[in-house]
Amino acid sequence: MSTELAAMQARWNEAFMLTYGTPPLAITRGQGVRLWDADGTEYLDLYAGIAVSALGHAHPAIVEAVSRQIGLVAHTTNLMINPRALELGERLAALVGHDARVFLCNSGAEANEAAIKLVRRARPDRSQLIAAEGAFHGRTLGALSITGQPAKRAPFAPLLPDVTFVPYGDADALRAAVTDQTAAVFLEPVLGEAGVIPAPLGYLKAAREACDATGALLVLDEVQGGVGRAGAWFSHQVIEPGIVPDVITMAKGLGGGLPIGACLGLGQSGMALRPGDHGTTFGGNAIACAAALATLDTIESEGLIEACSARGEQLAAALEHPAVDHVRGAGLWRGVVLRDPIAKEVETAARGHGVLVNAVSPTAIRIAPALVISEAEVEAGVGAVLKALEEVTG
Repeated sequence: MSTELAAMQARWNEAFMLTYGTPPLAITRGQGVRLWDADGTEYLDLYAGIAVSALGHAHPAIVEAVSRQIGLVAHTTNLMINPRALELGERLAALVGHDARVFLCNSGAEANEAAIKLVRRARPDRSQLIAAEGAFHGRTLGALSITGQPAKRAPFAPLLPDVTFVPYGDADALRAAVTDQTAAVFLEPVLGEAGVIPAPLGYLKAAREACDATGALLVLDEVQGGVGRAGAWFSHQVIEPGIVPDVITMAKGLGGGLPIGACLGLGQSGMALRPGDHGTTFGGNAIACAAALATLDTIESEGLIEACSARGEQLAAALEHPAVDHVRGAGLWRGVVLRDPIAKEVETAARGHGVLVNAVSPTAIRIAPALVISEAEVEAGVGAVLKALEEVTG
């Protein structure tokens, strides 16, 4: 460890609450899928700030859009029309392909909070929410209440009452849990924080049918899987084509690195919230919306969704090693499932080989690079991960 990094870590530990521990790196700049730390060491970034930097780092389209917008106006208020937010709302509604209305916010947790309030308004006579074991929907109290990871929930109980968790992927258990007292079912089409676990074929269809039969709403959390990450605009379009939810939440890759989230209500769900029901000071600010528009424009104009699918298949096919049990996921959103609980050691070893990956669980490495990653960069990144595996299991 360099003297400069050690000094920065000491300052960090003095200045910040202990929510993230002590970071192992201090990143000072980025370009494309590369990052450089305070010592000048270069890294190939294979998880893009946890699926956030969809266009990589310092992408010219985002730099130009944000620079232009901040020279006009950075922030007004949602009591006035912000042209960039208006354009983005229209664009997101069009991406869904169905009648939809949009609420813009700052993060995935906030998008899920908005969805919970929407559900309360749309189904005021029902209290039960259904969510999945292993799911992650955010750390604010409402979003945490439907997060199926007890270790994250327990320290902050009591949370929202009447939340029922069902085994992820078990269609029969889901059908049995949904009743005429269920207000909504919240699901990730792919469990991100649990290790990039796609829903089995038929699971989302079963959820849709159960909701239709009882009048419950189906909310799909696309916070990590949206914006082309899985090989379509939304991951449910890859996992279970044809499924139409009542509500979609999204964030992460939407702003290409800037904080923005969205809650989309489809059909009548888009009319549930009334004036004064919900709000946000910074949500939909002009700078974040300009970045989001530039991100969507670039993904579309450069064919990055198609490229994402191709590069994802390349990555998954190349990750063969005795320590790897299998690779799951879709597009450029993959979980490398290990035979032994060595994920953290592999993450550290990969960093030593100049590649950044994320140990999302003891037995799974998450890989979610920028959608702009090239064939050669995928090859280089996989090569470094294989070297790290060999070093750890050696």
